[in-house]
Amino acid sequence: MSKASQRVRVIDSHTGGEPTRVVVSGGPELGVGRLTERLERFRSRHDCFRSAVVNEPRGSDVMVGALLCEPVDRACAAGVIFFNNVGYLGMCGHGTIGLIATLAYLGRIESGEHRIETPVGTVSAVLHESGEVTVNNVASYRIAADVAVDVPAYGQVKGDIAWGGNWFYLVREHRLELNHNNIEALTNLTWAIRQALRENGITGAGDQEIDHIELFGPPQIAEADSRNFVLCPGKAYDRSPCGTGTSAKLACLYADGKIREGQIWRQESVIGSVFEGTVKVRDGKVYPSIKGSAFVTAEAELVLDPRDPLCTGIRA
Repeated sequence: MSKASQRVRVIDSHTGGEPTRVVVSGGPELGVGRLTERLERFRSRHDCFRSAVVNEPRGSDVMVGALLCEPVDRACAAGVIFFNNVGYLGMCGHGTIGLIATLAYLGRIESGEHRIETPVGTVSAVLHESGEVTVNNVASYRIAADVAVDVPAYGQVKGDIAWGGNWFYLVREHRLELNHNNIEALTNLTWAIRQALRENGITGAGDQEIDHIELFGPPQIAEADSRNFVLCPGKAYDRSPCGTGTSAKLACLYADGKIREGQIWRQESVIGSVFEGTVKVRDGKVYPSIKGSAFVTAEAELVLDPRDPLCTGIRA
């Protein structure tokens, strides 16, 4: 083994089936300042580290990474930058649940409420005595309803454009069954929708790309209200019900008068895992809370050997 090899300590977990890999030590030096500034340094100077941690051969397309950072606000338990196989995420609901479970596993936090800094704002999360985690997300909102787009080979599709920490296009009518045996067809449709949105210049606020596509259908378990399929930016589907996606959905439901403040909405994923969601309204803004469970699956030390031609991962 090369003496120049870089060692990176990570803790792996899954939240409703969706993996999170928390980088505990050995990550890049990003300096000080706001997380938005450190995210840009990460993106511009150390993107090879992102790829090395989550892409094959060490990771996979579905892996979400979480780089622990020193928070600017010392009242926060941690700062975090989320990333995946193709780039960076402003916020990640399942990843925050995984992060809280990881911090508890490391003995850094106990049950109670904790504040976490992200590039899109500070969120709070409650670690319950049961081990479950409730994430109190950033303000979520819909900017447009029933936005039509012509999707080649599929015809016209209509969806809502909403923010839940990432930008989503949420589709109710799609004629596909949301089950695990139908993943290929669901992926093909949602990928085609995303490309059609881009080609037609349909974006979120500030011309930001809508990089998450969410389909909805009837639940398959009695206690759930809805089942979803979420395609993430790197063309991998979310095994969990998607925290930011459920937040965007809750914002749409509240805007339509279909849920009230404090009412529980149970969102089922395409593999059958469930998040519980509620909303609070402050100063006219909708703040979703998402409750779920994460379980630590491994702790490891990644070895980044510069002699390895695939040291920084297999990139698209």
